[in-house]
Amino acid sequence: MSERLNHMRQVPTLTQKLTELTFALKKSTIGQAILSLIEIRASQLNGCAFCLDMHIKQARLNGERELRIHHVAIWRESSLFSDRERVALMWTEALTRLSPQGVSDDVYAEARAQFSDD
Repeated sequence: MSERLNHMRQVPTLTQKLTELTFALKKSTIGQAILSLIEIRASQLNGCAFCLDMHIKQARLNGERELRIHHVAIWRESSLFSDRERVALMWTEALTRLSPQGVSDDVYAEARAQFSDD
């Protein structure tokens, strides 16, 4: 497969900001387990095989269970995720698939309820 876009070369400032955001999230109280789920789900939705592979490997290194990794794609039907993890995945999908109307009030309210102290 050929590379579509080298984002590091095309938009280095944006890439740097994304890296800074990643490090800031790792320092937050959200927790590495939830961050791994977020990274995996966003990569699935974006169709980025490189990122998906990288984030799955990192999740395994951080102790994430194999079955939960497989269930990220079907998180709504799976009983393996906590309410907080489900909201994080829902929020990830809302931001990744952002519509012209933005994130719905319901999704925002649920995310705020679970993560307002973070």
